Amino acid sequence: MSVLKRLGVLGVCLMVTGPAQVYAQDMMKHVDLTSPDMTEAEMTRDDVEAAIAAAGPDAPADFTGKRLSGLDLSGVDFKGAVLRSARLNNTNLTGAKLDKAVLDQAWMLKADLTGASLKGANMFQTQLMRAKLDGADMTNARVASDLTKASMKGAIFVGANLSADMRNQSMGLMRGVLKSADLEGADFSGANLSRVNFEFASLKGANLAGANLMGAELGGANLSEANLAGADLSNADIQDARFLKVRGVDTIIGLDTTKHRKSAIFD
Repeated sequence: MSVLKRLGVLGVCLMVTGPAQVYAQDMMKHVDLTSPDMTEAEMTRDDVEAAIAAAGPDAPADFTGKRLSGLDLSGVDFKGAVLRSARLNNTNLTGAKLDKAVLDQAWMLKADLTGASLKGANMFQTQLMRAKLDGADMTNARVASDLTKASMKGAIFVGANLSADMRNQSMGLMRGVLKSADLEGADFSGANLSRVNFEFASLKGANLAGANLMGAELGGANLSEANLAGADLSNADIQDARFLKVRGVDTIIGLDTTKHRKSAIFD
């Protein structure tokens, strides 16, 4: 059985039998991230651009399962392309256009997407740990991805949906995981962040105006100088979170229902 097939079978088993949010971490324990399957490319940049050029409006470029790790794909236009389960670990995608691209279950560990456009992209179960997305635009994107320790300074998530998928919890709680991520100055205005994990993340100066943070995990997060005007924090866990010089604090919805509010720091 190929490595890709083994990963697929393993992923399904973990999603069905494992507890919420554990499947990805457990999967990582069983994957050799130093193997050629996860670190080498089977195509060149020229091959990628040729495949995109040959695609049409009714048949978008399809890179499903392709190994593209380590390539310099900066500035490449992947608009509408299918990159499901592709491996793009340590790939340079700075300034790339991935609007409406399908990146479900793709491996993008430590990928550089600085300034990339991912408007309306679909990133479901995408592995983006320690990736760099500073200034990336994920407006209206679906981002139920693992972005643990990722750098997303000034990233745009306007109207994006990072919330938990409550329809099929037998597969685990699929949601955005942004633990210990750097989100300083990021724009989450109007975003759906329900049940998203922001534990120990830096949201300093972030724009969360009108965002849905119901049930979000904000333990240890730094929200100093953030804009929370009209944000809904109903049932969110704010244990030890910092809310110094927060804007719009008087208009926060559900603040009285938050968990561990007494341990949170307000000025």
